[in-house]
Amino acid sequence: MKVIRRTALHLMTLTAIAYAGSTLAAGDAGHGRELFTAQCSACHTTNGSPLVGPSLLGVVGRHAGSLAGVNYTPALKNYDVVWDAKTLDTFLTSPFAVVPGTTMPISIPSASDRADVIAYLQTLSTSQ
Repeated sequence: MKVIRRTALHLMTLTAIAYAGSTLAAGDAGHGRELFTAQCSACHTTNGSPLVGPSLLGVVGRHAGSLAGVNYTPALKNYDVVWDAKTLDTFLTSPFAVVPGTTMPISIPSASDRADVIAYLQTLSTSQ
């Protein structure tokens, strides 16, 4: 009986940890939108039309350097990834370190701010 209780307690603890981790990783899309407006909107739109940089509408799931009508640097054209939470987090941590030759001038040093911006970007589906 003690083994069953201990096993159940361990499973409940692991479930709680996994849930908390996934909630934290999801970020706050509302705060991410505020950060995007303050730090990213000078170069990126979310309406499908490129500005200085590509539109980030539908960026999650898109291959890097592939949006038509954008003059990407060769470095970003050759950055062979599909944007998802992990690749965006890596890139936003230090764009120059990840993709030498990119013209992206902004990094987001705070992990929680990156999670929030990524949560916001995940809401920008092209099917809206």
